[in-house]
Amino acid sequence: MEDCIFCKIVKGEIPSYKIYEDQDFLAFLDIFPRVKGHALVIPKKHYRWVIDVPNFGEYWEITKKIAQKIERQIGASFTSFLTLGEEVTHAHIHLLPQTNNKRIEGVEFQKIVEMSKDEIVQLAKKIIL
Repeated sequence: MEDCIFCKIVKGEIPSYKIYEDQDFLAFLDIFPRVKGHALVIPKKHYRWVIDVPNFGEYWEITKKIAQKIERQIGASFTSFLTLGEEVTHAHIHLLPQTNNKRIEGVEFQKIVEMSKDEIVQLAKKIIL
């Protein structure tokens, strides 16, 4: 995609702090980190959403390996994975390593959606596989 900042990073038109690269995927540190070690993992080919990536399982396996390496290097207890997709319209997974065991850092949740027990039951019935 012509105006996509991540496509430009893949092409080398915009510099990045690469931490992983193979034929299909690229990972780099976020230049506006929400936590120390905040990284992004993207497919090199442009897809709008993470779920659109054909080799979805491989994408997550590579993301897991990168997260584990970051955890070891900065002493994080675990990693939060986010696939929001609103800031850049190119599939990407945020890796937010967590070093504070008291609360999740770099993520804020909205107010809880009000749903009755019956509404939840009905929704579950629609979704069940």
